[in-house]
Amino acid sequence: MFKKPPLCRLEFVQAVPSRKAPRLRGASVYTPLEGNSAEGKHPQREKWASKLDFLLSVAGGFVGLGNVWRFPYLCYKNGGGAFLIPYFIFLFGGGLPVFFLEVALGQFTSEGGITCWEKLCPIFTGIGYASIVIVSLLNIYYIVILAWGLYYLFQCFQPELPWAKCKQPWNTENCVEDTLRKNKTLWAAANVTNFTSPVTEFWERNVLSISSGIEEVGPIKWDLALCLLAVWIVCFFCIWKGVKSTGKVVYITATFPFFMLIVLLIRGVTLPGASNGIMFYLYPNVTRLEDPEVWIDAGTQIFFSYAICLGAMTSLGSYNKYKYNCYRDCMLLGGLNSGTSFVSGFAIFSVLGFMAQEQGVDIADVAESGPGLAFIAYPKAVSMMPLPTFWAILFFIMLLLLGLDSQFVEVEGQITSLVDLYPSFLRKGYRREIFIAILCFVSYLLGLTMVTKGGMYVFQLFDYYAASGVCLLWVAFFECIAVAWVYGADNFYDAIEDMIGYRPNPWMKWCWTVITPLLCVVGVCTACPHKHVSGRSSTNVLTTFPHFVNGICLCITLLKKSIADNMNAYIQLNLQGLSELIRTLHPQFIIATTL
Repeated sequence: MFKKPPLCRLEFVQAVPSRKAPRLRGASVYTPLEGNSAEGKHPQREKWASKLDFLLSVAGGFVGLGNVWRFPYLCYKNGGGAFLIPYFIFLFGGGLPVFFLEVALGQFTSEGGITCWEKLCPIFTGIGYASIVIVSLLNIYYIVILAWGLYYLFQCFQPELPWAKCKQPWNTENCVEDTLRKNKTLWAAANVTNFTSPVTEFWERNVLSISSGIEEVGPIKWDLALCLLAVWIVCFFCIWKGVKSTGKVVYITATFPFFMLIVLLIRGVTLPGASNGIMFYLYPNVTRLEDPEVWIDAGTQIFFSYAICLGAMTSLGSYNKYKYNCYRDCMLLGGLNSGTSFVSGFAIFSVLGFMAQEQGVDIADVAESGPGLAFIAYPKAVSMMPLPTFWAILFFIMLLLLGLDSQFVEVEGQITSLVDLYPSFLRKGYRREIFIAILCFVSYLLGLTMVTKGGMYVFQLFDYYAASGVCLLWVAFFECIAVAWVYGADNFYDAIEDMIGYRPNPWMKWCWTVITPLLCVVGVCTACPHKHVSGRSSTNVLTTFPHFVNGICLCITLLKKSIADNMNAYIQLNLQGLSELIRTLHPQFIIATTL
C-alpha cells in the first residue's frame, strides 16, 4: 500500500512572470532561489538564543526617550485625554500594522532592512536604502542626548547639585533662585524683570555654552566630546558580537528603566501638588481635535515611538526562528510600548505639579518637551525634593539606559542591513567587528558638530529634518504598497500562516491595503514642512535659521524621499532595460503548496 502524501512539502519554485504569485490553499513554505545574497553562500545566520532576547531587544528599541519626554507633553498640549483619540487611530491604523509587517518581513526572508526588499519585491529595494539613510542620520544625533545625560550624571556626584543655586562661575547677574521667588516680599523688593533660573543657566551657559546662532559654531566642548566618545564605546561593545551580545545586554538595559520609572512614579504621586499635575495631563479638551496639528503630532509620535521605517525592526525579526509566533508578541509589545508612554505621563506630570505648587506658578509655565523637560524642568524639580542628589542620579541613569537601548538597537539594525549586502566578505573573521568600529567612529566624528558651542542648532536641524515624520510616513506608504499591492497581501498572509500556524486578524491586511497608505498620504500632505525651524539662543529668544540652511535641509529631506521612490527603478530601467524593470515587480521566491 502507498502511504498518503503529506499535505505540504518543501519545494523549489521558480518565480513566474505574473503580478500575483499563484497560490493554492493549505499550509505553505517558501524557498529562496538564489541564496541569501548575490555573492552566493555565506556563514549561517545567527538566531536569538531565546524568545526573551528578542522581546527585550524590541522593547528596548522602541521604548525610549520619546515615551518619557515627548508623549506626556504632546498629550497635555493637544487636549489631554482627547489626544488619545487620534493617538489610538494612528496606533491601530498605522503603527501596529507597519510594526508587525516589518518584523514578519524580516522573519520571513531572514534578511536585513535592504536585502529583504530585494527578495520580496526587487523594484522597491529603494525603501531599504531610504531607511538606512534615515537611521544613519538618526544615530548620529540621537546619541548626543546621551552625552548630555552622561554629563549631568557626572555633575550629580557633587556635594550640592550645581544647577540648584546661583553664584556659580557660569551664572549671570540675572540668575535668581526659586527661594527668592517664593518669598513675595523679597521678590517685590528685588524688582527683577529679566531673570533666569540657575538650572536654565547651567544648561545653556555651562553644558552647551550656546552661541548666538548657527553662524557662530565655535570650538568643540571637549567635556561633552569625551562623554559622546564614552557613550559610543559602550554602544560598540553592546553590539560588536551581534545578537549574542545584544541579546544579553538588554536583560539590564531594557528592564532596569522600567523599575526606575515605577520608583519615580511612586515618588511623584506622593508629592504635594501631584494631583494637579495629573489633572493637567489628562483633562480632556475636545475642541483641540479640530486642529490638524493635533493629528499630525499623534501620527508622528506613533511612528517615532515604534521605531518603524528605519529597518531596525526588520533586522531584529530576521534573527527569529522561522516558526516563531511574531504576531502574538508584536501585539504584546505594542501594548507595552503605548502603556509605557501613558504611565510615563503620570510620573512626569506629578513631579511638574509639585514644582508648580512649590514655585506658585501655573503648570503650563513649567511643562516643556524634549531636552527642555529632561535637562531643565525635571532637574529643577528634583532639586526641590528631599534627597535631591539621589533622585537626580536615579533619573539620569534611567534616561541613559532608555536612550542607550534605543541607540544600540538602531545601530544593530543599521549594521545588519549593511552586512547582509556583502555577507561573504563582512561575516568572515573579525571583519564585522572592524566594520562596526569604523561605522561608530565615523558617526562619532560627525556628531562632534553637535557638541560645539553652536551644536544645539545643528542638533535641532537634524531633529527637525533628518528623521522627520514626513520621511517616515513616506517610507511606510511604500512599504504597504510593496507588500499589499505588488507582492500581494494574501500571499504575505500565506507566508505568515506558514510561520505562525494561523492567519492573523484580517484587520492587518485591510490596513496594509487601504487604511495605512491613506493615513500616510493624508499625513504627508498635511505635515510637509511649511515653516522654517527655529532655534533657541543663549538669551532664551527664538532665532530663525537663515534661509539657505532651511533650503539645504529641505533638499536632504527630498533626497531621502526620492531614494525610496526612484532609486531601484532608475537603475533597472537605465542599465538593464524595460524587461528587467518589469521582472523586478516579482519576488525572487513565492509561496508554493503541494497537495
